[in-house]
Amino acid sequence: MIHTIEAVCTGTARPFNGAELSAIMKRPREGAVQVLTEGLAPDEQADRRVHGGPEMALHLYPLDHHSYWDEVLGGHELLAEPGAFGSNLAVSGMTEDMVHIGDRFMLGTALIEVSQPRQPCWKIEHRFGAKGMVARIIESGRCGWYFRVIETGEVAAGDSLERVAIGAPEWSVARAFSALVAGRGTKAEYTELAALPTLSPKLREKAAQKQG
Repeated sequence: MIHTIEAVCTGTARPFNGAELSAIMKRPREGAVQVLTEGLAPDEQADRRVHGGPEMALHLYPLDHHSYWDEVLGGHELLAEPGAFGSNLAVSGMTEDMVHIGDRFMLGTALIEVSQPRQPCWKIEHRFGAKGMVARIIESGRCGWYFRVIETGEVAAGDSLERVAIGAPEWSVARAFSALVAGRGTKAEYTELAALPTLSPKLREKAAQKQG
């Protein structure tokens, strides 16, 4: 699986909702961008309790989903932007059912690993000015996912995102999202997820709590 990085996007924390700050507005960068353990440099996350950190260093929201949202929203100017959903990496032809927890990819000269699906929050709806988007994401599974950085490096638009190892083949991002975020998992699935070493610790803990 080899895909071309159409854009590498970063953002800074800006006023978003009154006193609330957000860095969901990601803009394309020119030239090589450093890929560090905490993510792209520079790139910011306003609320570090729920965004960023080594387990959520890089976010990918599939460009393939933009056409779906174009229909749902009846067109929206933000959908022309590759980082509209806070995505760091703009990639086509790759969706949640095609990648697995623990899959490893070469991103330019960096090595990265799928760590967890993205859990949608209210900031998506506020950014687009559209109610109901979070419910649509949970219903449809169009969630996107996060990577952790295994080996640092550099990436630029036009570089390749190449899968070099498959992680847990039975646990696609789509299935993990359905179980843990949409709440459709079984007790057996939660037991598996709680013991899945490449799943982020926060979601392993969530799975462990759901076992009971």
